[in-house]
Amino acid sequence: MVGILLSAGFSRRFGASDKLLQLLPDGRPIALASAEHLIEAIPNCIAVLRAENKVLAKLLVNAGFKVIFCDENAQEMADSLTAAIHYSLNLEAAKDGFVIALADMPYIQSETIRAVANKVGDGASIVIPTYQNQRGHPVGFSEKFRNALESLLGDEGARSIIKRFPDEVHLLPTNDAGILADIDTPADLKI
Repeated sequence: MVGILLSAGFSRRFGASDKLLQLLPDGRPIALASAEHLIEAIPNCIAVLRAENKVLAKLLVNAGFKVIFCDENAQEMADSLTAAIHYSLNLEAAKDGFVIALADMPYIQSETIRAVANKVGDGASIVIPTYQNQRGHPVGFSEKFRNALESLLGDEGARSIIKRFPDEVHLLPTNDAGILADIDTPADLKI
């Protein structure tokens, strides 16, 4: 299983400062907290960043991630995910599938991520965690979706695959409200 941390967005709603480096109440940068939870659950992880984000790249390398950079001309959501899937061709662990996480969701519990990965490992094709009947993140995909993930285009990302294959989706109920909590604005830091 390969964990993929998508960290190449522009965070325009957050303002001028780099959202992913903002500190949580526990003192960790948002993206580092997200990364630590992911790599604790899945030891083989890739993070995709914009090339100019050297500070975050160093933090994630130190956390054990393989860091790759999204092409500066790649501005759409699907671009960073397809870059990670393409890079994963070099990783033996990718034969077991992928768990795709977002760097601005630092409150997801490692146990939830592990449960998503385990469901994929047990044969589920697409695994989406739920909290109080609401779908959240991270989403797991079996290896059979590699080509579909690598061929994505546009701003919809993997959601288009989920829409195309609704019968392949396994919903995984959790008690983890963190699967719904992303940080988009400075106000979201005040939990």
